[in-house]
Amino acid sequence: MAAQIAKPNSLISTVLPETASDRTWAYVALALLGTVVLYASAKVSVPFYPVPMTLQTMAIVMIAAAYGWRLGLATIVLYLAEGAIGLPVFSGTPEKGVGLAYMMGTTGGYLLGFILQTAIVGWFAERGGDRQPVRMFLVMAASDAIVIALGYLWLSRMIGTDKALAFGVIPFLLGDAFKIAIAALAVWAGNSWFRRV
Repeated sequence: MAAQIAKPNSLISTVLPETASDRTWAYVALALLGTVVLYASAKVSVPFYPVPMTLQTMAIVMIAAAYGWRLGLATIVLYLAEGAIGLPVFSGTPEKGVGLAYMMGTTGGYLLGFILQTAIVGWFAERGGDRQPVRMFLVMAASDAIVIALGYLWLSRMIGTDKALAFGVIPFLLGDAFKIAIAALAVWAGNSWFRRV
């Protein structure tokens, strides 16, 4: 079971212990560490145009690429579960609410999209995509488009299509492209380094 969580092709598998019991504890520690990284990335606000950006998109795709889709999904589901029980792990919490009430609000579609994004990027990375920065960027960008589309559809039911586009899509396109470009390069560089040592 533990051997199936992170495929041998995932970046993180290159540094995991050999024995199954040690790997299980390593997976638990990595998933918890991943949720801490996601929490921190959601709280960081970086000045950018046209709106300040968090680092969450970058953290999600980097975790997915490094962990692979199974461990990546376990991490993102754990992170969402932490938010669902009321921990203020999301951007805008606790100021805008916590728990399921927050998750079912205006950000619900984006949070759902994070699950699909993690699965897509992690699956592709396990199959060698993390060794090709341009392809990794394209996959990360495509997965981000899914997140934005789900966020837009969810938000448009609450505030209308025009406002959802103006407030939930357009302001984030440039920042997401910038973060994904950095993430794709970082994953490729990290992969090259770890597989050499």
